[in-house]
Amino acid sequence: MSAIAASPLHARISRDTLTLILAGGSGSRLHDLTRWHAKPAVPFGGTYKTIDFPLSNCINSDLRRIFVLTQYKSHSLNQHILKGWHLLHPELNEFIELLPAQQRTGDGWYLGTADAVRQNLDILREQRPQRVLILAGDHVYKMDYRLMLQRHLDSGADVTIGCVPVPLAEAREFGVIAVDDAGWVRRFDEKPEVPPPWPGNPAQALASMGIYVFERAFLERVLEDQLAGQRPGHDFGRDILPALLGRARIAAYDFRDPETGEPAYWRDVGTVDAYYEAHMDLLSVIPQLDLYDRDWPVWTYQEQAPPCKFVFDNDQRRGQALDSMVASGCIVSGGTVRRSSLGAHVRVNSFALVEDSVVLPNVDIGRGCRLRRVVVDTNCKIPAGTVIGFDAAADARRFHVSPKGITLVSAEMLAESAPHSHVA
Repeated sequence: MSAIAASPLHARISRDTLTLILAGGSGSRLHDLTRWHAKPAVPFGGTYKTIDFPLSNCINSDLRRIFVLTQYKSHSLNQHILKGWHLLHPELNEFIELLPAQQRTGDGWYLGTADAVRQNLDILREQRPQRVLILAGDHVYKMDYRLMLQRHLDSGADVTIGCVPVPLAEAREFGVIAVDDAGWVRRFDEKPEVPPPWPGNPAQALASMGIYVFERAFLERVLEDQLAGQRPGHDFGRDILPALLGRARIAAYDFRDPETGEPAYWRDVGTVDAYYEAHMDLLSVIPQLDLYDRDWPVWTYQEQAPPCKFVFDNDQRRGQALDSMVASGCIVSGGTVRRSSLGAHVRVNSFALVEDSVVLPNVDIGRGCRLRRVVVDTNCKIPAGTVIGFDAAADARRFHVSPKGITLVSAEMLAESAPHSHVA
């Protein structure tokens, strides 16, 4: 994606918009990957955290007033933002600030996406924005939000929902939208058992991205009605938006690549399978999500680390990585890595084979290990000779195996299974 030229109108739209990034979910479908972290703090792409993608989109879209709403196990997320996201100028009313659940309006913590915003309405009012952009903190994509804001402004909508086509078989994991010919939302089903197909393409459905633009005054009225019991529930997708159908102007924004007009890349990495597949996407020769695009950089915090290193080069053992991404600080010492992503400070020891796998930072893979279609969590030490990914039944007794056969390995799982380790 290339940045669009910032017109005076785009500058005004950005200046009049406040951004809220919802980053408080527990992420239980990622299993041990979120044992100690909020989902937006899970490492992604060797170098990044998932929160870096919506934050980078904001900076590249010239949106400079950003609140990040946190709740679940937020320490590592807080540390990441405090260390790496000091890009803005508070004296110009630019900021990225954390809004933890504080029981500002009662005794409860955040009960859902809408309730999280409602509990911070007083802070929102202090900023006096014309409109509010609400984002999820755990999706991986590049998006110029100014285009969606412009569409919202042109349509005269009360709220605009960002949406993308997804395969019909996967649509039950999302909010599914039906629109009329003018792009107005006429139906919204949250995670339906039988998703309605997208007209004209029965193999796909139109899914909500969890991205919303609200007119600020309208949002306040909706959330105040929620507090008074006149609106159901606490979640935008499950409760608020379906209840507004026929009573408010709800527009859909079809997220497309601005250069090709094709549906743009967007992934909810909220399951082990989706997380794994998004990493495999990055390994394509020309990936849809281009991390090397200098016109639309993905920012992050990285600690200082030495270059990655590959050692030994003979017929018996050769340190090599093929069709792979290898982050700083890695040492591939006489092992082979194929079609895999290695996070920072990973060591692959002699005669080990890692293929079609995702290895998160600070992992040591012992001599002679064989790993295939595996996600290895941070801080794991894989004992020499360990074999994972070649026997699903054996793996399932020790680790978590996803519906699509991806094996998730964590330090806790390794510790629990140590006396019964399978050694090749």
